[in-house]
Amino acid sequence: MKKASQRILVIVGPTASGKSDLAIALARKYDGEIISADSRQVYIGMDIGTGKVTKREQAQIPHHLLDITRPNQEYNVSYFLRDAKKAIQDIEKRGKLPIICGGTAFWIEALVLGTPLPPIPPDKEFRERWGLRPATELFAYLKRLDPERAKTIDRKNKVRLLRAIEIATVLGKVPPMPKPSAKNAANFTFVGLNPPVEELNKKIRDRLRKRMREGMEKEVGKLFQSGVSWKRLEEFGLEYRTLARLLQGKITPAEMIDTLPFDIIHYAKRQRSSLRRLEKKGVKIKWFESPEQALAEFSL
Repeated sequence: MKKASQRILVIVGPTASGKSDLAIALARKYDGEIISADSRQVYIGMDIGTGKVTKREQAQIPHHLLDITRPNQEYNVSYFLRDAKKAIQDIEKRGKLPIICGGTAFWIEALVLGTPLPPIPPDKEFRERWGLRPATELFAYLKRLDPERAKTIDRKNKVRLLRAIEIATVLGKVPPMPKPSAKNAANFTFVGLNPPVEELNKKIRDRLRKRMREGMEKEVGKLFQSGVSWKRLEEFGLEYRTLARLLQGKITPAEMIDTLPFDIIHYAKRQRSSLRRLEKKGVKIKWFESPEQALAEFSL
C-alpha cells in the first residue's frame, strides 16, 4: 500500500454525499483508519437512521468512535475532543493515517481549530425544566441572549440549543471559534464532497426510502422499548424526531412523507453553510462533486 505523509485527513460534506464510502476507499489507498465525527453514530443501536457503516465494513477498515455509549447518555463535543485526540495518537503510533469523517461540522471545527471550550458544566435542573419546551421557544430565547450564536446554530436541535443557552446565560454569550493557526490547522488536509444540489436532493430522497425499507421505523421503536424516551429520541433530530412523533401518533404517515425529506434537505443546506464558514476562517478544502472524482483526482 502507498504510505501517506504524517498528516490527518478530514472528509467533509453534506449528508448523503458519500463521505463514508470515500473514507473507506482512501483508508485502503493510504493505509488509514477512520475516526467518526458524527454526533449520533456514537450511540449504540442507532444504525439505520444514522447511516452507520456495517460491521463487515468495520472489519475491513478499523473505525473509531462508533457505538461507544448508549442513547440515554450524553456525549458532547468535549467527549469527542478527548476521544478523537486519543484515537489519533493511537493510529499514528501504529504508523497508520488518521481519517476524520463525519457531518458534525462543529466537532470537526473544534478539533481542527484547537477550540478552547467554555468550562461551563451542564445544569441538570435547567435542562429538566427547559428541555420540555419546544425548539422554537428555545431558539427565540437564545436569539435574545446571543444573536450571533443564533445565526449559526441548528434551530431545531434542542440539545445544542440548551447547551448554547447554558453557556450564554453564564458568560453573556457563546465564545466564538478562534481563527485557525498554523499550529492548529497545518496537520489537517480537507477533502470535501459537494454534489450538485438537485443530484444531492435526489440522493437524500432515495436514501430515505432505502432506510425505511431496511427497518428504520422498527429501529426507533426498538430504541424506545429499550428505555430511550420519546423526548430523548426527538432530541436526536431528523429521522429520529419524525419517526418518534409518528410512533406516538403526533403525525400521520402522510405528514412524515411530506416533511422529513425537506427537513433533511434543509439540514444538508446548513451543513454546506457551516463548511463555508470554516473556509472563511482559513481552512482550505479541496472540493469534488463525487467520491469517484475525489478518489481519482485527490492525492496526499
